[in-house]
Amino acid sequence: MEHTVNDTLSIPEKREIVSLLHEVRKYTDSRYNDDEISSFRKLMRKGMRESSSPHNDKNLCTAILTLRTALLFAEAIEPDHNILVAIGIYPLLQEGLTTLEKIRANWGDDVAGLLKGLTSVDKFSNKNNVVNQDNFRGLMLSLADDIRVIIIMIVRNLVLMRAINHHPDDEWVRNVAFEASCLYAQLAHRLGLYKIKGELEDLALKYTNREIYTQIAHKLNETKRSRDAYIKSFIDPVKQKLEDAGLKFDIKGRTKSISSIWNKMKKQKVDLHGIYDLFAIRVIIDTPREKEKSDCWLAYSILADMYTANPARMKDWISIPKSNGYESLHATVMGPGSKWVEVQFRTKRMDLVAEKGLAAHWRYKGVKSDSTDQWMTNIRDILETAETGPMQLMKDMRMDVYGKEVFAFTPKGDLFRLSAGATVLDFAFQIHTNVGAHCTGAVVNGQHRKITYRINSGDTVEILTAANQSPKTDWLNIVVSTKARNKIKQSLNEELQRRADLGKEMLERRAKNRKIELEEAVLMKLINKAGYKYANEFFADMADEKIEPGKFLSSYIEETSFKTEGPRVSAGEFQMKRQEDESDSKSDVLVIGEKSINGLKYKFAKCCGPIYGDDVFGFISSDGMVKIHRCDCPNASNIRERYPYRIIKADWSGKSGDMLPVSLKIIGNDDIGIVANITSIISKEMNTNLRNITVDSHDGMFQGVLVVAVSDQRQLSALLKKLKTVKGVKDIQRL
Repeated sequence: MEHTVNDTLSIPEKREIVSLLHEVRKYTDSRYNDDEISSFRKLMRKGMRESSSPHNDKNLCTAILTLRTALLFAEAIEPDHNILVAIGIYPLLQEGLTTLEKIRANWGDDVAGLLKGLTSVDKFSNKNNVVNQDNFRGLMLSLADDIRVIIIMIVRNLVLMRAINHHPDDEWVRNVAFEASCLYAQLAHRLGLYKIKGELEDLALKYTNREIYTQIAHKLNETKRSRDAYIKSFIDPVKQKLEDAGLKFDIKGRTKSISSIWNKMKKQKVDLHGIYDLFAIRVIIDTPREKEKSDCWLAYSILADMYTANPARMKDWISIPKSNGYESLHATVMGPGSKWVEVQFRTKRMDLVAEKGLAAHWRYKGVKSDSTDQWMTNIRDILETAETGPMQLMKDMRMDVYGKEVFAFTPKGDLFRLSAGATVLDFAFQIHTNVGAHCTGAVVNGQHRKITYRINSGDTVEILTAANQSPKTDWLNIVVSTKARNKIKQSLNEELQRRADLGKEMLERRAKNRKIELEEAVLMKLINKAGYKYANEFFADMADEKIEPGKFLSSYIEETSFKTEGPRVSAGEFQMKRQEDESDSKSDVLVIGEKSINGLKYKFAKCCGPIYGDDVFGFISSDGMVKIHRCDCPNASNIRERYPYRIIKADWSGKSGDMLPVSLKIIGNDDIGIVANITSIISKEMNTNLRNITVDSHDGMFQGVLVVAVSDQRQLSALLKKLKTVKGVKDIQRL
């Protein structure tokens, strides 16, 4: 007799299916149109009628597993329209109740592509071929045509792991757990799905070594009350002191995962009582970006006054963040009862990055790196520059990690792995975004090559750059890597915005001179009428002199039927008017204008950071403020070319001013103590302060940016001379 779903589903299973359907509809009903909902329901009803069994070969309910997967994906990742469809349809495709052709016709190529990828990966996943996990991961990545397929596999694996507790087939359970631990947990970690990774590892330990898991869980439960009481006794006085200092914060204690505790027990060869950091206290400070470091150090100093700190366990990832972006200040102090307690200080922004960002902190945890690391790095780069949701962005990301590749070297012997067909421009962006953005060509095997030259395995490539070079639109047709393409797009968008700002400033200044008050609604109406969909493109064309501001303002006046009266005011007249109306408290530092016009207010441009002694000039902005630029400012040539009538002479008066920030770019060998040596020299210099330092290390080299405050050019030159003598420093220059 052929069984129907109603014949074989138990009452609890039916109830759970109804409950899960209700939860899933919260995400689907608002994302699907009526035709899609009707089509999907018809397909589901067909599956219920024609399915050979509602359970798989391990007696797990297919509908429940499918709905749990869809719900977990929506809650933990993103309620993506096509992914939820693919998850729902996949069991029907497996049973042969529909075909990829029908799915493509009804739901489109994207859903069909996801299902094709799931089908391909499943063929190998079910073989438990994870003895060589690196090879298997490579196999999965080469089969999956879309990174979303891998994420679905990770989520589906967690749903399966949750469902197989006390399953009678012990050998199968151990195989699933091994696959989860060796494959999916690592992939989840690399994708930043940290909560999923932690739960997979805990469940894997539970199913492969239930005795150890149970022992640790029981001991944690037994000591929970005393542990909670201890945490409270530790937190309460700290909380009071932090509040007295005026800090806004959240403070909490968290117990580490069972799998993490077990790994520490094995590594340190001690029992549970020998692990002193079973829990950690986390202080999350709510503070503005500019006060983050000072407030974290203030909180630490308060803690250090209360409890004795262990300097050997101090980890400062705030002054110099990890290369993956992780920022936090870790301190270990002797708490009540002579117990060591780890306390982490971070801000709300830092905590969000650490908990949910795609940071590659598996490196310092000791997980072996393989050739998928660069692929994961590319994913993070894409997400950082995303203009749409990450799942939408990932649709365009092809996963060819184990496809055809070429290997090229830098003149120093560093090896880079690139996709077949990669150009000099791809290689430049692979080294660093700034190198790619300023690339003009390369010397390949001793011969000069254009940016379009395609790299061959074994090439030695020296990238050539120029300060005035910038990404062009046609570069998108040259590069093949997703990272390079997205960085170019990002740069082009930034350039468009810069030109748009200039164009808007031109219009506003001209309108101000004609005493016209621009209304946003009327302005947008005229921009749309001119055939522009986006205002940025309109203002950029105005900056490029494709649109004459005067003619546009005439159209604006006609549109509003508003006639302005009074004479037009020139830039020169506007300067003199500012002289009469305003005074300047800083006139003892700078002399502005041919005749020492001291009535103009000014400020130093951030783009070049001039200091006393630099050759400078003034640029009159639309509000009458004079911005002081260095003569060698990167924007100087553009300003002189476009706005020569707004440039005004500026000289130092002979009196040294306040200490001003200067940015220095430094490159060197990543030797032990080199950063400490650099900061030590700066700290010993009279009237010199280190404002900020960021360092990025890669393949034995480091590149950093120092922001120091100095009084004048002479002092800066002396500092640069001393920094160049530090062992390991290859180059240092002012930005």
